[in-house]
Amino acid sequence: MSNCKFFVLLLLVAFLACDDYDSFTTDRSATLQFSQDTVRFDTLLSTVPSATKTLVVYNHGDKGLRIRSIGLERGAASPFRVNVDGQDLSRTERNLAADFEVRRRDSIIVRIEVTLPVNASDSVFELTDRLLFSLESGIEQSAALVASSQNAEFHRGWVITADTTLTASHPIVVYDSLVVAAGACLTLPAGTQLMFHEGAGMIVHGRLEATGTLDAPVVLRGDRTDHIFDYLPYDRLPARWEGVRLAPESAGNTLEYVDVHGGNYGILADSALADTLKLKLTNSRLHMLGGDGLRITAARVEVENTEISNTLGHCVMLKGGASTFTHCTLAQFYPLDAARGDALRLTNRGEDDTYYPLHAATFVNCVITGYAEDVLMGSWFENQDYVANYRFQNCFIATEVTDDPATFINIVYDDPESETASWRNFKLLDTHAFVYDFTPDSLSAIRGIADISASTSLPLDRLGRDRLKDAKPDAGCYQFVPQ
Repeated sequence: MSNCKFFVLLLLVAFLACDDYDSFTTDRSATLQFSQDTVRFDTLLSTVPSATKTLVVYNHGDKGLRIRSIGLERGAASPFRVNVDGQDLSRTERNLAADFEVRRRDSIIVRIEVTLPVNASDSVFELTDRLLFSLESGIEQSAALVASSQNAEFHRGWVITADTTLTASHPIVVYDSLVVAAGACLTLPAGTQLMFHEGAGMIVHGRLEATGTLDAPVVLRGDRTDHIFDYLPYDRLPARWEGVRLAPESAGNTLEYVDVHGGNYGILADSALADTLKLKLTNSRLHMLGGDGLRITAARVEVENTEISNTLGHCVMLKGGASTFTHCTLAQFYPLDAARGDALRLTNRGEDDTYYPLHAATFVNCVITGYAEDVLMGSWFENQDYVANYRFQNCFIATEVTDDPATFINIVYDDPESETASWRNFKLLDTHAFVYDFTPDSLSAIRGIADISASTSLPLDRLGRDRLKDAKPDAGCYQFVPQ
């Protein structure tokens, strides 16, 4: 074949390929495919713009498809905002744009957002629309858009100066911070949801009373309601907001059935008079935090039936003071950093080498464990009286076996190398979706080791299950229940 004929052949092949790529069909059997039939926005807060969702529109056919128009069924009245391959439909009069092309085996990208208005009711409401695609062939296709929303109350730089009881009928969103002034008491009734924006937290100079229930806990969390991945909401991640700080002058704080999660820390209790109860924490959960879960500095606290888990810092940090923990689960399985802190750290030393005498630290019927072989640590000034002032009784602990029967009484030690290692002791540790259930498994070494005399004052576990039913209560805040 001459060079001239070969060149002509190449041109012909190139022309035919180009012609095939640029060809379009009006065959009614040729349709678009969507990456999802329904674009769904989880429960949003009214008036707050959503995150952006993506819909991919595919043409898997061998010829191109022309789209006469793409628009929202509700037209200009729709709360959804749609951008198709860079063209913003909301800038048009009817939320509709014309003349799109999807080449063969190609796709176009649709970005969708929504802002829902305030509803007449405080209950969750749902709003729907459809994104309509009109093909040149006359075929009509659509993708459903669904968004649910709830009214919320918004505060910025909020200072409580008098006794105040918040409403539990809708979420309360806090920007900057919520400050309870000295002399004031803030009451959070059952079902209250406080949602803090990034950088915001709660500072209590007066007093905090949170009285949740098993069915309607008080929840303190971040304000993001969207997902970082389809399977993982931002609400399961740490460091989305600050946390709760109890100032030195604050005392008499009581928290029952309170869920604090996703902050830079959980609860920090600054120094107070040793004979004054700084905090009583019952039936609560401090979980997935970017710092310490509960940090007590030279104060008196009582903690019962409470889970403190998965913190980048220490689950519990006690700097001096007088503390009692009964039927608590301190579980250090923080999944995002191997440099996680301890499940429990005891010390009489402050950052500035201040001496904080440890008057008492008593742990009865507790679970103190985690990924590490030893999750119970101490840091002390020499020649101080710390040895006689902490005590562990009928606990399950991941630490070195100690020959100190006066301080470690009836202890079951977690052995990470054994078949009863810590991660085999619990019902669920899902490190992919960050879902955890620290209820003992059926073969767990935690089962039946609690001192029943101490359990009688707490006959129900954190989830309301009877721990005295078989006269063999489990350690920790959760009781195993046969299926």
